[in-house]
Amino acid sequence: MIKLYGGSRSRASIIKWYLEEIGIEYEFLLLDMEAKEHLQPPFLQLNPMGKVPVIVDGDLTLWESGAILLYLAEKYTQEVDSLAKRSLANQWILFANSTFSIGLFIEANRDRELPKLLPPIEKILTDHSFILGNEFTVVDVALGSMLAYTQILLRLDLSQYPQISNYIKNIVQRPAFKNTIGKR
Repeated sequence: MIKLYGGSRSRASIIKWYLEEIGIEYEFLLLDMEAKEHLQPPFLQLNPMGKVPVIVDGDLTLWESGAILLYLAEKYTQEVDSLAKRSLANQWILFANSTFSIGLFIEANRDRELPKLLPPIEKILTDHSFILGNEFTVVDVALGSMLAYTQILLRLDLSQYPQISNYIKNIVQRPAFKNTIGKR
């Protein structure tokens, strides 16, 4: 069984969401981040950077939410069954975890970056139900979680982006989302 280490308010909830989407059993090990449990030697053996999330799947220990999502998609689903699909998933997950999250969560960047980043996503969602087409994939967990946070954490006005707003409404209704990120 996969072990998932995380804090109560960490990107581990994104990994939980995906694990539940794909129906993989896991054990969640909640670290007390305030007590700095993630900086203690037992955890530092898993991730010397002292960050969560971390998964342990058999002999493999992996950290960084994007890397974990890609690993889970490749090992447990058929979503990334070709070089082209894997490359697209890599592109979007890296975008979500770097370019988009920096533009979203660093307040000084938000007003400058979101007007550049949201229109292309709006266009994609005008043509498709999900980021890579009409099927929900790991990319929707990575980028969808960030888009959902625009409403859950930041309460941003996305009224000029009706397709993104509709997309967010749809993903937050998914049972796996409700059972993980939706419980925050």
